[in-house]
Amino acid sequence: MVSGFRALVAAWTLVLGALIATPATAGVLQCAPYARQISGISLYGNANTWWSQAEGRYERGSQPRAGAVLAFAASRSMPVGHVAMVSRVVSDREVLLTHANWSYRGGIERDVRAIDVSPNNDWTDVRVWYGPTGGLGLRSNPAKGFIYPNQAPAPAPAKVQIAMAATIAGADAGRDAF
Repeated sequence: MVSGFRALVAAWTLVLGALIATPATAGVLQCAPYARQISGISLYGNANTWWSQAEGRYERGSQPRAGAVLAFAASRSMPVGHVAMVSRVVSDREVLLTHANWSYRGGIERDVRAIDVSPNNDWTDVRVWYGPTGGLGLRSNPAKGFIYPNQAPAPAPAKVQIAMAATIAGADAGRDAF
């Protein structure tokens, strides 16, 4: 029964994927929609626009934090940039990333190693694990920095309800109800 349900979900995913077209890559999972979904950072468009779009809307910086999105700059090898969510901070110069469409077209990779190789320790030059080589990629990649998700709003205080006791005729005479 569970495998039948999974098959049904997979079939519907394929059908919906075929109906939703994205320019030049219809049906292929891209990094930006995936990063938006898993991070909660509500930015749209190509990854190379996220850094500037975040200005004034989200805090940005050069220190890795779990849940932040690392925004890669456009380059010859990445003309529309790339975005990846930090799933864990290992040290100030190493993180684990979760992202889509990096090593394999449309593929999702979870908890892959990325290291800061920038001379100023500011995450402007990054090497990322690359599946086909089984290690850190052959080149470093320019990055803008980290976009931090807004803090979740504090939960609203629980509503206080006062229970009122029903009085039985004459039993609570002399007592005031709340």
